[in-house]
Amino acid sequence: MSVHVGQAAEAPAFPVAARKLLGNAQLRRNVRHATDVIRAKRAKVVAEAPDWQELRDSARHLKDHVLANLDRYLEQFERRCTSAGGKVHWARDADEANRIVVEILLEHQAKEIIKVKTMTSDEVRLNPALEAAAITPYETDLADLIVQLGHDQPSHIVVPALHRNKAEIRRLFMEEMNLTELGETAEDLAAAARAYLREKFLRVKVGFSGANFAIAESGSVCVVESEGNGRMCVSLPELLITLVGVEKIIPTFDDLEVFLQLLARSATGERMNPYNSIWTGVAEGDGPREFHVVLLDNGRSGVLADSESRETLDCIRCGACLNACPVYRQTGGHAYGSIYAGPIGAILTPQLQSLEHSQSLPYASSLCGACLEVCPVEINIPEILIHLRSRLVEQGYAPLTERIGMKAAAVAFADGSNLETAQTLARIGQAPLVRDGMIRKLPGMLGGWTASRDLKAIPGESFRDWWSKRPVVDEHAKEHV
Repeated sequence: MSVHVGQAAEAPAFPVAARKLLGNAQLRRNVRHATDVIRAKRAKVVAEAPDWQELRDSARHLKDHVLANLDRYLEQFERRCTSAGGKVHWARDADEANRIVVEILLEHQAKEIIKVKTMTSDEVRLNPALEAAAITPYETDLADLIVQLGHDQPSHIVVPALHRNKAEIRRLFMEEMNLTELGETAEDLAAAARAYLREKFLRVKVGFSGANFAIAESGSVCVVESEGNGRMCVSLPELLITLVGVEKIIPTFDDLEVFLQLLARSATGERMNPYNSIWTGVAEGDGPREFHVVLLDNGRSGVLADSESRETLDCIRCGACLNACPVYRQTGGHAYGSIYAGPIGAILTPQLQSLEHSQSLPYASSLCGACLEVCPVEINIPEILIHLRSRLVEQGYAPLTERIGMKAAAVAFADGSNLETAQTLARIGQAPLVRDGMIRKLPGMLGGWTASRDLKAIPGESFRDWWSKRPVVDEHAKEHV
């Protein structure tokens, strides 16, 4: 079975990619500035919600309920969507999803499509599949447009072009849109994008979308966005195709009340999203004449089967964990080598790929817990990271030196006398490295530790040695003193 998650299969290991990106001062400034702005906005609007924790708890319970009954809700969605005039397809993996979409487009002799909210299409690498079939995709989210025109990769779940500043975007627009003049303000850039895209909205006959939520009781699909392009993509074209991860199902329309309050505040620091587009099947004289939904598995069943990491599928793609993560804020999203960056990417990508191509991602974290603190559905990302690290070791993916070190530590800590022997040998071995009670630089690969941390020398006397030298006090005699 083929499973694609963005570019992860070809990407270098996280430490290699991160080391290179840490040298890009402009990128780091762009990322820190953007995440600081979003975090401040989020904190303000979250503080305004007196029932914030109750909303988080409700969302978590709803998601857990859905995952426990996912087959039932998916079948209900299929029935309701079909009865409303939609056509539902099931895709086991990326290749099958791409094949389904391309076949529909070729059947309609489509040469172009306009796209909105398409993280799942990036996951399955739909655009290369479309281009191979001589079909041109146009991204219509402003940030996705910037990424596409720059032949770039997304660096954030909600703000894919977060790593670019205004000056860079201005240069890109002038080059790719063949503009001779363009102002420098955000309004000028938005106006250029609007003029570029409006022609596409009015001409292209096929729309493609992802989805934030799919409602089982009505067979409806919901897209949440801030620019209005989503409304254009799902209402103007004659043919509409929606690619939905199976975990995006929610039971009822009323459940949107919970998730829409959490998503807007967590993602962009807004009280509500400017555009919430919900559509059900087809209607005579209104919207697309033909509607297809592709329900995507692509490794999600494997995540569902693991009780210790199943809650990964609770994610509503708000990006709050990225904005709070100290690792992401230093490296940006490209270091993760996947469409899913940051803490959620560090647990989602390895699971979708069965750990095969993403062995370094579970270690791309300090385990500080900031991601759990801000997650609107309370995904315990640190615990899942630890679980995935243990799986890597069990499956033999851990480096040989690490496995040897851990086995040696297990022997040393298994017995008191073993520990004393290890301490004695360590004192002897450290002698050439100690200066003023500190080890400034460890040799070889261990030097990575002392390069950024202080390391005290092992003391000449251990606690066990000190304790053994204390005079023995008879407790019975002590009572009569």
